[in-house]
Amino acid sequence: MNKAMKKFIGWLITIVILVVLFLAAGPFYIVNEGTQVVVTRFSKIVTSHTDAGLHFKVPFLDHVIEYPKLILSLDGDEQRIPTKENQYIIVDTTSRWRITNPEAFYKNFQTLANSYNKLSDIIDSSCRTVITQNRMSEIVRSSNIINETKAEEQTDDETIEINNLVNADTTNEVVTKGRNVLCKQMAEKARAEIAGYGIELIDIVPRQVKYSDELNESVYNSMIKDRNQVAQAYRSLGEGKKAEWLGRLESDKRSIASEAYRKSEEIKGNADAEAARIYAEAYNKDPEFYTFWKSMESYKNNMKGYPATLSTKMDYFDYLYSADGKR
Repeated sequence: MNKAMKKFIGWLITIVILVVLFLAAGPFYIVNEGTQVVVTRFSKIVTSHTDAGLHFKVPFLDHVIEYPKLILSLDGDEQRIPTKENQYIIVDTTSRWRITNPEAFYKNFQTLANSYNKLSDIIDSSCRTVITQNRMSEIVRSSNIINETKAEEQTDDETIEINNLVNADTTNEVVTKGRNVLCKQMAEKARAEIAGYGIELIDIVPRQVKYSDELNESVYNSMIKDRNQVAQAYRSLGEGKKAEWLGRLESDKRSIASEAYRKSEEIKGNADAEAARIYAEAYNKDPEFYTFWKSMESYKNNMKGYPATLSTKMDYFDYLYSADGKR
């Protein structure tokens, strides 16, 4: 083997070694579905890729940072926030967001952990701002359906009378915005603060809204008071109904008794008239017998208990002194 051939083989081996070393250094990288990358060189952005595929980088100099393209969630911490009425409630939220510009995201945060901390502060602040500007009813309710339902249930006279007795407003506060609108306002305020961060905030949703401990006690006491008022109103209404029915019962009793007395007197009158008619007919048939019978009835009733009667001659005793029992 001559000298030129040896030199060629030496160069060929050197090139092969360099190619192997180059390939071993990883000059290519893959962007998978659902991910996006930022390529930096000496901490400065060289390029970025949001579509899946195979790409080239300078070995040992370029650094590939991968971020998710999928929708991410962020659960906030519980916050004790005063409402417009200065009533404290406990609120914690969950938010959905995603990275739309990886280069802007890298410039502002570099890592996901940093973005979570910053986003959490911004979302908590927007939540607090919106809640403190609105009434509690706007925060815990989304519509006025409870008012409409109660209005339908309160159409009967008894319910209206109960409401009048307790002197209570039967309609809850009217909701003009509602929880859904307030959530949109929170999201809009937070979006204004993260503009230019390479982030899209999709929404902010309260996971739970609950009363603080001191408000809990106040609410329970108020509910107990309201229930006691309603119970007393029902008792008062019952006593009133009882008195009304007892009065109606006495009136009916008097009316029935009066009608019965009227009918009995009418029957008695008819009976007396019938008896008089019968007596008249009997008298007309035998006046002498009628006179005798009436005299006997009179003796029986007037002379009962008298062992002797001392009297001069009187027409009243004609039947007693007559030997034949005639006048």
